[in-house]
Amino acid sequence: MKQEGILYVVGIGPGNLQHLTQAAKNALESADIIIGYTTYIFLIKDIIMGKKVIQSPMKGETDRCKKALELAHKGEKVAIVSSGDAGIYGMAGIVYEIAQREEMNLKIEVIPGVTAAFAAAAVLGAPIMHDFAVISLSDLMTDWNLIQKRLELAAKADFVICLYNPKSQKRVKQIQIAREILMQFRTLQTPVGIVKNAQRENQEIFLTNLQEMLNYPIDMFTTIIIGNSHTKILNGKIVTPRGYQF
Repeated sequence: MKQEGILYVVGIGPGNLQHLTQAAKNALESADIIIGYTTYIFLIKDIIMGKKVIQSPMKGETDRCKKALELAHKGEKVAIVSSGDAGIYGMAGIVYEIAQREEMNLKIEVIPGVTAAFAAAAVLGAPIMHDFAVISLSDLMTDWNLIQKRLELAAKADFVICLYNPKSQKRVKQIQIAREILMQFRTLQTPVGIVKNAQRENQEIFLTNLQEMLNYPIDMFTTIIIGNSHTKILNGKIVTPRGYQF
């Protein structure tokens, strides 16, 4: 009898296996086929040994999802992996979209993971203890004018702001414009945390402020957290008070 296929959409966290959830580990061990971006496959290589692995370079997200759905639809147990959380700028959304378009009726299970904002926040202290917004500065699939509008509204509403994909080799002006927008609503001394390769072996951490933030190394592996009007630096850590009385 043909086995029932399943597609696990797995968030593997920031990359250090210590931060892989038990549910994610169980899903990877249960799957017979693992599909993912080459770098992410490398990060989990120690726990997927002996399994069939299908990997591809960056920008192959659609093809990876199609292949994963096709195999699961044929009865295979498949896991497609995302870094961080699969439902935050990850693979979960496109998996559901393609499955619906292709009228594939199969079991899909999303396994949550530790997203970059939380991985970075943990090493910075407690910068997102209050309301916050996560905004990607990548305009590959989102109109830049819309991104600027979201930045402005989030800054105006005094959200702590976590920036994903802040800068690449070709995309350098967006972080400069984002800072200019934020300076309209925040003081220049607003605490800023910059974390490169959060929770990985080559992690780098910089505590700075809105005025000086562009003087630090920023790339696609960097997460930036900009405090709100109440955020402060306490004993070398960034803290946004929740409002407790003590």
